[in-house]
Amino acid sequence: MRTRHGARPLGTARTASAAALAAAALMFSLTACGLGGTDDPDRKGSDPAPAGSSSERSGPKDGETGTPGGDAGETDGDPAAPLATIKGSGGFEVTYASAKRDSGGYLTITGIIKNISGKSQFAPLQWSGQETEVKQTGPSLAGMTLVDKAGKKRYYVLRDTDGNPLTTTGLSTMQPGQSLDFFAQYPAPPAATKSVDVLLPLMPTATIGLS
Repeated sequence: MRTRHGARPLGTARTASAAALAAAALMFSLTACGLGGTDDPDRKGSDPAPAGSSSERSGPKDGETGTPGGDAGETDGDPAAPLATIKGSGGFEVTYASAKRDSGGYLTITGIIKNISGKSQFAPLQWSGQETEVKQTGPSLAGMTLVDKAGKKRYYVLRDTDGNPLTTTGLSTMQPGQSLDFFAQYPAPPAATKSVDVLLPLMPTATIGLS
């Protein structure tokens, strides 16, 4: 709200009461303008920002796969910052974007796989895992496991009632520079577990924090 000041009237014959009324009107206008700017707009999205975040914006827009930092003007604790990025000798780059527990007792990991080899190539078969039932679903990330060093446990990708892995499936040939969004769902480690190691065959181990 902007306060509009009218032009000053010509002449000097103004009474004290008229001046007092004008001053009171101006004070009321400024007070109303100040009160009108204190309400913050509702934030869209239900995902919590990382600890220490002062950003008023939700996560990255659909299709964004850029480097961490988000929109200009974001403060420290940008929710777009990845948990870890690893590069394998086979020409693939894997970025782990989030690892979130939910009330149902599950942990969902999301991220991006990118072909940085400069040539077309297929996702390694080892990523699908060694289980016969899982292999029947085709190329996937069912071979990606989590290790809780503190709890001394290994977690495998969950399966649905038909035995299909709850992860990205149907991996195919990736062109140079092509990126692919992925997810994988696991049983959630205990609340006391703050980080896990992610093991994806043929890729370096990545340690990620859990939200």
